[in-house]
Amino acid sequence: MGEIKVLLVDDEPDFVAPLTNRLALRKLEVITAGSGEEALKALQDQPVDVVVLDVKMPGMDGIEAIRQIKKRHPLVEVIMLTGHASLEASIEGMELGAFDYLLKPAAIDELVYKIQDAHKKKALQEKKIAALKESAGS
Repeated sequence: MGEIKVLLVDDEPDFVAPLTNRLALRKLEVITAGSGEEALKALQDQPVDVVVLDVKMPGMDGIEAIRQIKKRHPLVEVIMLTGHASLEASIEGMELGAFDYLLKPAAIDELVYKIQDAHKKKALQEKKIAALKESAGS
């Protein structure tokens, strides 16, 4: 499947550092951002497959971040993480195009499975677009 590039967005360094290490051990390439604004800048600088996005952050929260991510990078899949059992925010995120959501602290195997699933969906979408472009060109 190739290496999956993940952008982990969370404002808690004590959460980000160990999770980054655990994802890297599972052969995922991880870049991090500490805010929604940083995430948008990171996405502008380098392509990623999946964004793992905290819902509750100071400044631009996860809901506004997903709105901006999907507007600027519609094929990037987003998995929302929330430490607050905020079903409302999760539902809103899903309506905005999130792939799925998990409650923090998420089990690492469950998170990796969802990241792999989201990557498969993105790859399939890219394949469909390429096929459409190819058939339109012939």
